[in-house]
Amino acid sequence: MKKMAWLATTLAMVSAPALAADMSLKAVKAPPPPAFEPWDIAFGSALMNDYIFRGITQSNHKPSVAAYFEPRYNINKDVQLYIGAAGESISFPNRAAAEIDIYGGIRPTIGMFAFDFGLWGYIYPGGQCFGSQGATLQGNCAIFGGNTDFGEPAGGLPINGNFAKKSASFYEGYAKVNVTLNDQFQIGLNEYYSPNFLNLGAWGNYASITGKWTAPSTTFGASGFGMYISGEFGRQWLGTSDAFYGTTVGTAFGGPFPNGIPEPSYNTWNIGVGFTYKVFTLDLRYSDTNLSKGDCNAFTSDYTATRTGFVTAINPGGFGSNWCGAAGIVKLSADLTAMTNLK
Repeated sequence: MKKMAWLATTLAMVSAPALAADMSLKAVKAPPPPAFEPWDIAFGSALMNDYIFRGITQSNHKPSVAAYFEPRYNINKDVQLYIGAAGESISFPNRAAAEIDIYGGIRPTIGMFAFDFGLWGYIYPGGQCFGSQGATLQGNCAIFGGNTDFGEPAGGLPINGNFAKKSASFYEGYAKVNVTLNDQFQIGLNEYYSPNFLNLGAWGNYASITGKWTAPSTTFGASGFGMYISGEFGRQWLGTSDAFYGTTVGTAFGGPFPNGIPEPSYNTWNIGVGFTYKVFTLDLRYSDTNLSKGDCNAFTSDYTATRTGFVTAINPGGFGSNWCGAAGIVKLSADLTAMTNLK
């Protein structure tokens, strides 16, 4: 009996290395790392009940649709070049009904810091001129006495006499950084500058700080759903407009400004919650500014403003606009990339 046990032990000791060697020969090799893909394309679309830009409606508080297309080139895993085009439906005082965006830049990433530097052009085709009572040519139309030869109603917009140039197109340079603190928290800083904001003749500078909390991936289990809470606080500084928007009407508040009005600088903020599922995002957001109704009217040339009694230094007519006040935004969007979603 002892001899049989000894023999079994010996056989096991001899065969074990051989079995191990055989297993190592049959093991499947690990797959190679995925090849680096320098090219990618991001694209998507959105439907929203109100298109708000820096706290101010661009769609007269009506629904808006948007879409974008953005080819990207990754120089390496930390540096990306991109160029893009986007479009949104709008409702502007000059009757422009669409915004076309052309933009491009570079996105370097250094550790937890994701930078973004570029140039953004805003184009508003299809505009008409509704002119002021100046004595020269500005803003692509005659502004002397409402010269109808240039398709310009005397006294500006029919309802309230606000002025609007045929073209509101402009461009901005921007610099942004997003800091990923951990899997849940991000903060960001943004800076935009335009030498002629909205073609008002006034420079514009916008700076903001953003924050975002993303729910842990275990919050919804394996359902594929996600959630986040995000917000932004920003300030838009503005210079003095050109004479097209000037006023010769004196007020007790410091006017008149025949050579152009000092456009009103203002604060804006928003906060909201978003729900994600695969490529879809439903974002529910509150937005507001500290602009008065009178200054809002002077800044936006709101073609719907009819209430009076909101006289300010730059708004002697007293019409008041609600385009800059509190607004609730519901936005449903889909965002895809070719390398991730179309393989």
